[in-house]
Amino acid sequence: IHSPTNAPTSMSNHLALITKTTSLIAAGDIVGAESALAELADTEGDNALMVVLDQLEPKDILAVMREYDDSKASVVNLLVTPEQFARAMVLEKQYKDLTHTHLRNMVNAVVFRDDADPVEFLNAIGNLEGGAEALANYFAEKWSRLEAFARTGTFDATEDYGPTLSDDELLASGYVQPRVELDEVADGDWMQMAWLLRYECRDLFIETLLVLRAKARAFDLGLDDAEEPAEEDDGKFETSETDRGKATPAARVSDEESAI
Repeated sequence: IHSPTNAPTSMSNHLALITKTTSLIAAGDIVGAESALAELADTEGDNALMVVLDQLEPKDILAVMREYDDSKASVVNLLVTPEQFARAMVLEKQYKDLTHTHLRNMVNAVVFRDDADPVEFLNAIGNLEGGAEALANYFAEKWSRLEAFARTGTFDATEDYGPTLSDDELLASGYVQPRVELDEVADGDWMQMAWLLRYECRDLFIETLLVLRAKARAFDLGLDDAEEPAEEDDGKFETSETDRGKATPAARVSDEESAI
């Protein structure tokens, strides 16, 4: 991606860049923060940027990644490691993005980037507390389709009928053989993610579905803090500022989130 120049890397320069990046994010200038990180990669190489990313707070990495724009490549999305990404991803729920648009775009851009092993990212996510919840949010608007996939092993809409597997049946269904091959659903989106989860990360797939079911039950009970898994195009949610392409800087994140 970027080759280092002959300019020596400087820890003091890196610390200054970290301070600058954090300040820009706090001020809401996400584009400026990403530009500063990209400039480091241009001048000192990708390894220098990776060192800086490892020292940035996960919430700051998240602030840059979630403003993903598919019209241009993001150097952060291209270089973030599975562990760094997972630590950031589990914080995404704090943005209260009820449509999860930013989450899905961010996950797809990173997990399905050209040089990535998606399973490495999924394992890193699954190893963290909150990982299954983050994935449940990713699939929230596809919940019924995910349930159908668990039951039938296919995404064919004509087979989307039948009783939902009980929790016990779901746990017992972990090691069935695929009915569709990965290359049939390699869309760089939720179907490929679902396939990889079910057949490469089976325990995490089951845990994610159980979290979705728990969210649905909480919503049915009227619990205000539950994020319900919305059906597609059901019109339940109004679009917040974060879904209109506006940055959600650390300055607008709650004190609790800033303390993370």
